[in-house]
Amino acid sequence: MTTIKGPAIFLAQFISDAAPFNDLKSICEWAAGLGYKGVQLPTNDLRFIDLQKAADSKTYADEIKGIANEAGVQITELSTHLQGQLVAVNPAYDSLFDAFAPAQVKGNPAERQKWAVSQLHAAAKASKNLGLDAHVTFSGALIWGMVYPWPQRPAGLVDAAFDELAKRWEPILNVFDENGIDLCYEIHPGEDLHDGVSYERFLSKVNNHKRANLLYDPSHFVLQAMDYLEYIDIYHERIKMFHVKDAEFNPTGRQGVYGGYSDWIDRAGRFRSLGDGQVDFKSIFSKLTQYDYKGWAVLEWECALKNSEDGAREGSQFIKDHIIRVTDRAFDDFAASGSDDAFNRSLIGL
Repeated sequence: MTTIKGPAIFLAQFISDAAPFNDLKSICEWAAGLGYKGVQLPTNDLRFIDLQKAADSKTYADEIKGIANEAGVQITELSTHLQGQLVAVNPAYDSLFDAFAPAQVKGNPAERQKWAVSQLHAAAKASKNLGLDAHVTFSGALIWGMVYPWPQRPAGLVDAAFDELAKRWEPILNVFDENGIDLCYEIHPGEDLHDGVSYERFLSKVNNHKRANLLYDPSHFVLQAMDYLEYIDIYHERIKMFHVKDAEFNPTGRQGVYGGYSDWIDRAGRFRSLGDGQVDFKSIFSKLTQYDYKGWAVLEWECALKNSEDGAREGSQFIKDHIIRVTDRAFDDFAASGSDDAFNRSLIGL
C-alpha cells in the first residue's frame, strides 16, 4: 500500500485579478502558506502557464516547475477541462462554449475543435516535460441534451454519438500514451462521460485504451444519487486522480436531482466546502489506500455558501487529517510463531 500524497489544491476556482491570485509565484506561496504541498494547475491562463511553450520547451517547463518549487509546492497535474470540453460540442451549445475558445476560432466550430485537440496534444507533451504522470480533462458532450429525452431518442443515436466521441479522443489518447501520461476524465454531469455506464460505453469504443482513466470526485455522484464508495470498488484500477470535494443532496417534495432550474443556493443537490456536506471521506480515503492509490488528494473548492479562502484554509487541514499513513508491519506481528516450508507442511500433515 501507498500513503496518498497531499494535501494539494486545484487553483482554477481561486485565480483572479487580485493579489495573491494573479500570478503563479504569488498563488503558490499562498497555497504553501496554508499547508498545501502541491497545486493542480489549469492551463487556460497565460499568467500561470503557456501550455504550448511548456510543450515545446523543456527549459520553460523547468522554469515553471522551479517557480512552484521555490514557493514551497510542486505541480501535481495540469488541467484542460475547458479545452477538453471543446473536443466535442453539440451544435445547440456552440454559442455558450465559444466563451472557452480564443478569439481566432470563435464562431467556427471546426477550427475551434482543431484548436482544442492541439491543446490536448500540448498538454500531453507539457506534462511529460514537467515530470508529471497524469492529466485531467472533460470529455465534451455530443448528446448530453438528450440524457432524459422527450421525444425518445432515435434508435442508434447513442452508438453514433459514442462512435464519434471515440473517433475524436482515441488519437489524443495515443499522444498521451506516447508521452507516458494517464489521461483522466472527470466524470461529470454535462459531459457524455457522466457516470460509470457512460464511461464503460466510451471505454469499449476506444478498445479499453490503457490511458483512458479517471479522476474520482465523489461530489458529482452524490448529486446523481450514486453509490460513490462502490464506484471505487468497481473502477479503482482506472482511478489515477482524486478531487476532494464535498456535496449534499436533500431532495424534497418539490425538487430532486434536476433542481427545478434553481440557482445553486436553492438546489436539492449542492456542492459544499470540505466537512460541510454529506460525503463519507473516511471511507473514501480508506478504500483508496486499500487499493493502493498512488496519486494526490487535491482540494477542489466549490461551495454556494462559504468564502473560498476559508474553504481553502479549512480544506488543507481536512485533507491532512484524512490521509492514512500506511503501516509498515502487520498489527499481529507480536504473536507470530515463525515459519518455514517444513514447518508449514507438517502443520497440514505432509
